[in-house]
Amino acid sequence: MGARVVSGIRERLAEVRRRIDAAAGRSGRTAEAVTLVAVSKTMSVEAIREAVAAGVTVLGENRVQEARDKIAALAGVAEWHLVGHLQTNKAKLAVGLFQRIHSLDSVRLAEELERHAREAGRQVRCLIQVNVGGEEQKSGAPESGVRPLLEAANRLPHILVEGLMAIPPFLSDPEAIRPYFRRLRLLRDELAREGFSLPDLSMGMTQDFEVAIEEGATLVRVGTAVFGPRGE
Repeated sequence: MGARVVSGIRERLAEVRRRIDAAAGRSGRTAEAVTLVAVSKTMSVEAIREAVAAGVTVLGENRVQEARDKIAALAGVAEWHLVGHLQTNKAKLAVGLFQRIHSLDSVRLAEELERHAREAGRQVRCLIQVNVGGEEQKSGAPESGVRPLLEAANRLPHILVEGLMAIPPFLSDPEAIRPYFRRLRLLRDELAREGFSLPDLSMGMTQDFEVAIEEGATLVRVGTAVFGPRGE
């Protein structure tokens, strides 16, 4: 897994929060309107403890099985979000581990989550992942499939869809990514006019989270800028 103890987290976190505050100000919002999801994939339990001690309250993991051991070791220290692709055969585990799932992308997955959430007697908070770049290699519902997925999820009593998520194409210039963030926000606004309540937009990572905030992000998924460069 390449787990490592990382130093300097407190200083990096303070700088990330400063940048969040500045970007939120440019979009006419306060920093409190933006939730930092510190993405802890490949990081050791010790590094995550350091981040929590420095003030991190929400942690993001990409893989269910990697997260399971960390959550067991760090029970109750923070809120855990699944920000990576979720296979239907991992739905039961995910329901038991995460407070929020950012990667709902199909009716089949929604139905699996519903089944396991019903058995667990809880409601699962989700975001619909949208493939805004139309990239074949990436997960996410196509834009045309978001409304049908929302309608299907809204019929499932143990699924609560709270917003949209996107991982746009990787481009070195954050300004080149801005149109993809804007498309997600405009899609959300269009759906809101149709009566769907979708307050959250999960978009933006280390290389582009400031632009994402300027375009309306309410959750940013930041790993490297908090934990430092990841090992192999």
